[in-house]
Amino acid sequence: MSKWAEGRIVNVRRWTEQLYSLQLEADIEPFVAGQFTRLAMDIDNERIARPYSFVNSPSNPLLEFYFIIVPDGPLTHHMIDLQPGDTIWVARRAAGFFVLPEIPDAEHLWLRSTGTAIGPFLSILGTEEVWRRFPRIVLVHAVRTSDELTYRDEIQQIASTHPGQFQMIPFVSREDTDFAIRGRVPAAIEDGRLEVRTGLTLDAAQSQVMICGNPAMVRDTSAVLKERGMKKNLRRHPGHITTENYWKDNE
Repeated sequence: MSKWAEGRIVNVRRWTEQLYSLQLEADIEPFVAGQFTRLAMDIDNERIARPYSFVNSPSNPLLEFYFIIVPDGPLTHHMIDLQPGDTIWVARRAAGFFVLPEIPDAEHLWLRSTGTAIGPFLSILGTEEVWRRFPRIVLVHAVRTSDELTYRDEIQQIASTHPGQFQMIPFVSREDTDFAIRGRVPAAIEDGRLEVRTGLTLDAAQSQVMICGNPAMVRDTSAVLKERGMKKNLRRHPGHITTENYWKDNE
């Protein structure tokens, strides 16, 4: 069997001039929430492929992928021209270890993302496991401007379904709002603003932290958490910090 499955586009969601989601159907192998696959198109007699995380939960047969247009990228400019009924290649087998089975139990699960890296967390939040294992869950989504806070309806539905267990904390770095924390995630941990906003303590005794986003945020947030006595989570040496670098261009 070929490693590629032919996917059929069902819908293209345009969030902003730069941010899009593809919804499609494809016959692929089962995956675990938090994993990624590869999308590909045949362009100028060459199959161009790039990794993208699943936004949908494993139980949802409608696959969804969230991406930003890359100025000089060979793939995304073609992806935004796709229409319902068009086809795109999808790798049959997913990959990645940024998944809940790799995370120890804790009272508080902190999910921290920048930009399109919210995708794998939405997939995780669509599973039953996360709600069964973690009494309190905080989703952080850090963006530049408020119009980049996408998937608001889906997040509101999660909050309505799990009141008292779930919080979503938006960060906006380049404009003032009346609802988001202004600035970067590491700074809001250092000065205590994030804990004040959530009413939860962020410490090694109670917390597991999953961080997915641009490498600078991942690095700086991890450093701040290590100053609080938290350590990297490894399979042989369980800790508190699980990370995945997620380049915003995915190219």
